[in-house]
Order: sequence, then structure tokens, then C-alpha cells
Amino acid sequence: MDFTAIDFETANSSGASACSVGLVKVRDGRVVDRVHWYIRPPFPHDEFSQWNVRIHGITPAMVADAPGWGTRVAGLREFAGDDVLVAHNAGFDMGVIVKSSEALGLAVPDYRSLCSLQVARRTYHLDSYRLPVAAMAAGFEGFSHHDALADAEACAAIIVHAAARHEVGDIEQLAHITRVRLGAIGSVAVRDDRATHGPMALQ
Repeated sequence: MDFTAIDFETANSSGASACSVGLVKVRDGRVVDRVHWYIRPPFPHDEFSQWNVRIHGITPAMVADAPGWGTRVAGLREFAGDDVLVAHNAGFDMGVIVKSSEALGLAVPDYRSLCSLQVARRTYHLDSYRLPVAAMAAGFEGFSHHDALADAEACAAIIVHAAARHEVGDIEQLAHITRVRLGAIGSVAVRDDRATHGPMALQ
């Protein structure tokens, strides 16, 4: 059970306004490394909305001297390597990677992803599948929600617990048994689309 869990916080509603990211590396079902970085959002995506600041507590002053996405995406590649990226509501976090890269004219990195929210829906019977509730079902509680690193750790805990519950040994098997499709961004997304739909679908 090897993967990297990821969580972003954004300055505003723009997917290109990432201001914080947490990364947690899991090997054989155990957390072996973790990192948190602040990110300076690029203009014109750098305005901090009061709503977002109220949620995550990150202010413009806290990221004023932080590296931008161009530096952080290189760090992401180094940290995660070829891992599948796991996130709670993965469409949002993968969208941040795509939109942040596009905003700077950078190539979108190649990553497959698995959504722990969807896995939780296929694993637990809960009134809510918000991250704190799903994490509690996985035995991970008392963390600081909307802290990017804490959220990534909670996400990792859900995936590890779900894999044990379904008695599977890797991310691909977990996706298969829960019937949750692996997402993709970058050129790997194009390859996956061709494999699924064939060349005629691209014409």
C-alpha cells in the first residue's frame, strides 16, 4: 500500500490560488515521510478572501516570502515521484495542480489520483463523509481540519484503513474493489482517455 496523500488550501475560489500544501508519503501502509509548504499565489490569483482566511487561518503575510508554484511543483515531483496521489475530494486538489501549472505556463505534471471521499462512501456507512467524519471512522481523530498537513494525514489514514477493511494490498486493488475510478492529470490523462475511448474519440 504505497501512495502519497495530498491536501491544498487556497487563497480564494480560484484553483490557481494555492497557498498551502501538505504531503504524506505512505509505504507498505505506514507513513514514512511528511512535509508542509506555504505557497505564494501568482497574480492575479493572489487576493485572499475573508471566507478562505476564516477557514484555514492563512494570511497574505504568512506566504509573502514563500516560493511560488514553480518551485513547489518541482518539490512535489521530488517528494511524490510516481506515486498515485490520494486526496479527499481529489477533483479539487488535482484541479489545483492543473490550474496552478497552467497559470504559470508550466506543463501539468503526470499523476494518477484516487479520491478518499469516494472510497469512504464505498467503505463506511456514515451520516456524512466530510473528512473529519470519515477519518474518525478510520480511527484518526482530533486533528486540525483545514491544516493542509493534518488533512493529508487524515486522508492517508482513511485509505490505509479502507484497504485493510477490504483486504487489499495496493491502491489499484482498492480502487477496483470499491469501484472508484483512478483519475489522471497531465499527459497520462490523455493516454488514459485514448485507452478508454480509442483514437476515434479524439478526432
